[in-house]
Amino acid sequence: MVDDLDRRILTALQKNNRLSFAELAELVGSSAASCMRRVNKLRLDGVIVADISLVDPKALGKSLTVVVTVELDRERLDLVDDFKRAMRAAKEITQCYMVTGDADFVLIVAVEDVEAFDVFVKTKLYTNPNIRKFKSMIALDRVKFEPRVTV
Repeated sequence: MVDDLDRRILTALQKNNRLSFAELAELVGSSAASCMRRVNKLRLDGVIVADISLVDPKALGKSLTVVVTVELDRERLDLVDDFKRAMRAAKEITQCYMVTGDADFVLIVAVEDVEAFDVFVKTKLYTNPNIRKFKSMIALDRVKFEPRVTV
C-alpha cells in the first residue's frame, strides 16, 4: 500500500530521480534512512519500474514523430502476441498501446524524416500479413509530454 509519504517521495523522484536520499528527505519531510528504505521497497514492489534519463529525440536526429493506428485482420491470441512481439522489437517505436475502438493498436514512432518513416512502413507494417490497415498522423507540435503519474 502506498501512503502519503510514499506519494511525496514518488512525486519528487518523478521530477528528479538523481536526488540524494538526504535531498529527498528534505523535500518530503522525512529522514534519509527512511527515504532509502521506502524507495528500495517501492522498487522491490514494482511501483518504481525504472530509473531512466529522458532524451530529446531531436537531439539524436529523430525529428519526426508519427502516431499510427493499426487495425489487425484477425484477433487470434497467437497473432496478437506475434504483433506485440514485432512492435516491441521495432527500434523506431517508442510507445505501443493495445486499445479499444476503431483501431487495435496505437503506435508512437520516432524517426529521422519521412524517408525513414517510409522504410519503417515498408519493413514493419506492409510486411505483416495480419495488418488489415493502418493510418498515420505526423505530429506537427508536441504540446505536452508528461511521463509522470499523478500520485
